[in-house]
Amino acid sequence: MLRRAAIERRAAMPEDERDAAAETIAERKFPCALASGTVVAGFMPMKAEINPMPLMRRLSEDGAHLALPAVAGRGKPLIIRAWEFGDPLVAGVWGISEPSPELPEIAPDILIVPLVAFDRTGHRIGYGAGYYDRTILALRARKPIVAVGIAFALQEIPAVPARPSDARLDLVLTEHEVIDCRGI
Repeated sequence: MLRRAAIERRAAMPEDERDAAAETIAERKFPCALASGTVVAGFMPMKAEINPMPLMRRLSEDGAHLALPAVAGRGKPLIIRAWEFGDPLVAGVWGISEPSPELPEIAPDILIVPLVAFDRTGHRIGYGAGYYDRTILALRARKPIVAVGIAFALQEIPAVPARPSDARLDLVLTEHEVIDCRGI
């Protein structure tokens, strides 16, 4: 019920407002330091998701190395592969564009995460398959990473019903603000 209502609310947002929100997020100072060699993994948007590509382009211009996820299979964490603008993409699960399997796997320092709804404690609702929860937990088991949700402000809800297997976000970026969920 929460997921469906959030998807409908997001889908009702006019396309020009969605585009403007993505540009606003990209133009704002990024809340994490981008040291030389920082790897930032984004995602290819689907349906009415906010488009992270303007932010990814800006981070690349600021010196970040980019990456995108690929689905490894149901119940598994995503595979994160190095990627740059201009690299070819292939159709993955559900027709989502993902990097070619020939591109190397890489562990990001910052993971930009799509979502359907979120709250101020860093909990999120995705599409329900748990790919990003498993990915965040697997990456955090290897090294410190910053999980950054990107969303429209209207996707915020008072409280996400969280389970022990859910991975919390560190930050959420909307067109209105940067929400720091660390230390909550």
